Amino acid sequence: MSTSPRTPLTTVAAAVGAAFRRHEFHADAVAAHLGPAAADAVHRGEPAAVRAATRDGSVFSRLIRFFLLRNPASVEEVDGLCGSGVAAGLLEARAALAEPDPGRLRMVMDMRPHVIAGAHRLVISDADAAMTEHVPDAEHVLGVGAASVSLLQSTPTTPVESVLDLGTGSGVQALGQLECAAAVTATDVHGPALDLAEATFAANDAAERVELLQGPWFEPVAGRRFDRIVANPPFVVGLPEVGHVYRDSGLNLDEASELVVSQAAEHLTEGGTAHLLAAWIHPAGGSWRNRVASWLPATGVDAWVIQRDVADPELYVGTWLRDESIDPRSAEAAERTEAWLDHFAAQDVAGVGYGFVALRHIGDAPSEVLVEEMPQAFTDPLGPEVEEYFVRTAWLREHGRDGVAAGRFALRPGVAKETVAVTDDETGMGFKDVVVRLTRTDGPRWSHEIDEALAAIVAGLHPDGLDLGEVVGMYAAARGLDETSANQLHSEAITAVVDLIRHGLVVPADVLDREE
Repeated sequence: MSTSPRTPLTTVAAAVGAAFRRHEFHADAVAAHLGPAAADAVHRGEPAAVRAATRDGSVFSRLIRFFLLRNPASVEEVDGLCGSGVAAGLLEARAALAEPDPGRLRMVMDMRPHVIAGAHRLVISDADAAMTEHVPDAEHVLGVGAASVSLLQSTPTTPVESVLDLGTGSGVQALGQLECAAAVTATDVHGPALDLAEATFAANDAAERVELLQGPWFEPVAGRRFDRIVANPPFVVGLPEVGHVYRDSGLNLDEASELVVSQAAEHLTEGGTAHLLAAWIHPAGGSWRNRVASWLPATGVDAWVIQRDVADPELYVGTWLRDESIDPRSAEAAERTEAWLDHFAAQDVAGVGYGFVALRHIGDAPSEVLVEEMPQAFTDPLGPEVEEYFVRTAWLREHGRDGVAAGRFALRPGVAKETVAVTDDETGMGFKDVVVRLTRTDGPRWSHEIDEALAAIVAGLHPDGLDLGEVVGMYAAARGLDETSANQLHSEAITAVVDLIRHGLVVPADVLDREE
């Protein structure tokens, strides 16, 4: 929402974005032009294969070669593709450099089309090493990476009044919220990141729709609250130093994640939600679940923490050194590895976990925290699932165990009942059942082991039928259970159904009505 551009890059980015729209040069069109094999080569970082597929001299092929492959082009060709003065603008903004051959230039910055939250977008970022030999420096600003895509997919896009993109980088998360938020604020501690973010918004004809603020963490928005917060912070777990601004916070171990997770709720409106990427250590002899849960306030937050993966210290260090393009066989890698691993050993770090943290502001109510693992494959996007999770937990808070017993429910469409049988070693022939599971075939694909009694009870649920307590009572009567056994079954069934509700395998009838 600035009145004048931060840098010349903003102006030329707007011109390039307009040219891309004029040519309908977007991610889907690029993939169609290249064909499946060459499009896959783009994602694998194999420029020669892409170059071979763009020999026809068409507008699309020339745009791909100049902007995606960073091949040199003449000033006349660039201006012919993008409009008069664009070549000079790219040179002035240092998005391109002049070649030794007079009158030619090549891109040294990424201007790449993507599909973000279902919309065709253009993202401006520092050049990566996908198409040219390049080692990112300490000031590097990322474009659209795997982590940012996973956060985009796990963030709801339902309409809200206000969104905060904390640590915006090149503006990717803010782009994902543009169509659903009346007002977007994007912050970053890193000035060059804000320069690129502003250019990204200008390239998407949205510069006037985003408020840009510079400063660390939540300081630029002190005292303000938002309906939705998204954050992909510099969460790399390591020594308290900054090697690369986009990933290193300067805080020790997982303190960057702790800071964002612990303070986010203070900047949410009541009912507002935060959607964060985070990392946490697995302390030797301790509980990572308790560690992450301790970051959250005692009141006012409904929190869902999902660990997607965990790495041992050696794998973690090696992965991030490769991210810096450091040869693991080099002397530098040896020195860095030893220092990093020694720090982990001194801090009793047994592993490092990574995943999503979703928070909802629930007023003055006691906080509710669910910390769990989700190692299984799942179906994106997760954003709608996260939003529905908070609807389900709100229903559980409102109704309690008595309300669950008196509630009517439906099995979620697509839930599968799986019976696993293995060879019967005792008899030497045939199979015997060893486990029965209820499994979602959509979204996060949660799976719960159940017994025969719960399988029968769940099968008897219907949104217009008996309540849960009545279904349990009928089952107990049919099995001839005495009062003590029937009461125990009643309690166990409520506990099990609460877990099934949390994971969306069983849906309360009134929640189902709202969704319809």
